[in-house]
Amino acid sequence: MLDKIPQTVKAILNLLRLLKKADAISLNIKTFGYEYARTLREQLTIPSNLSPQKINLQSKACQQNDIESHWFFYWCQEMKIPVTYHRKLWEFCYILQALYEYDLLTPGRKGLGFGCGEEPLPSILAAYDIAITATDLDPTASAAQGWIETKQNMSSLEKIFRPELCTKELFTKNVTLKYVDMNAIPACLEGKYDFCWSACALEHLGSIKNGLLFIENSLKTLVPGGISIQTTEFNYLEEEKTIDNKETVLFRKKDFEQIAKKLTAAGHQVAPLNFNIGSCVLDKFIDIPPYYSRVHDIAQEAHLKLLVDRFASTSFGMIVKKAV
Repeated sequence: MLDKIPQTVKAILNLLRLLKKADAISLNIKTFGYEYARTLREQLTIPSNLSPQKINLQSKACQQNDIESHWFFYWCQEMKIPVTYHRKLWEFCYILQALYEYDLLTPGRKGLGFGCGEEPLPSILAAYDIAITATDLDPTASAAQGWIETKQNMSSLEKIFRPELCTKELFTKNVTLKYVDMNAIPACLEGKYDFCWSACALEHLGSIKNGLLFIENSLKTLVPGGISIQTTEFNYLEEEKTIDNKETVLFRKKDFEQIAKKLTAAGHQVAPLNFNIGSCVLDKFIDIPPYYSRVHDIAQEAHLKLLVDRFASTSFGMIVKKAV
């Protein structure tokens, strides 16, 4: 029977068989990675008397060692989220740790969040009696880009209010909503804030150039000595090839070095760049689609590194102190 099938058809059938086998192998690897992370998580010893601690946080990549550290445990506890090997949770903890290290978690401060979506940071910061301007892309534009459908857009303050993190009274007092295009920060926001942040938003600004320009422009919103904390995608295996000029871009080591050099030359202070991605098992495990990125649904994942198209990526945080 097979002898009567044209060679081109045979080749296609063989390719399909190989693809199915490759899919099965990939899913098996993904399952074992998740199971390993679950086992590690069950073995973690998390102290009951945690308190915040300064660790001289650098501009750095997400690592397994971070997830297993007391500073990370503490901020997970504060956000009431189980400790999980997930880079999105790392980003939130990284931002909170940076704010703590620069003594910014004190009543009366003012903070500006870019691309907040439905993240927990506005609520937890409002609980510290900090005035927060939470921003996101206008819902009309977000719908066109699919952000609302994937629950990554903030269409109202009710969407980001977390009653387990903040009283309604403090949230209403401290949090305001503003729609902002991160590629065109309005002048009305300039020079007002003690700190600003974004969690994996600037890679969606259309290009690497736009993302780096945003980091620079974010400093305009700060008072002298204010802190800008940004997390984004880090293409950690490639020096040159990457994704650019697309809906999601991946920054390389040289891109972070370029913006750090430019900002330092302008008198700003950049926390030392640390590109070490770690050497533990989960630092070498690269997750594959499908991904599950909602923070409260990530307990079964091992998602510190992931494949974006054909590039290995992880989260990278950068801290910049505006010139005085």
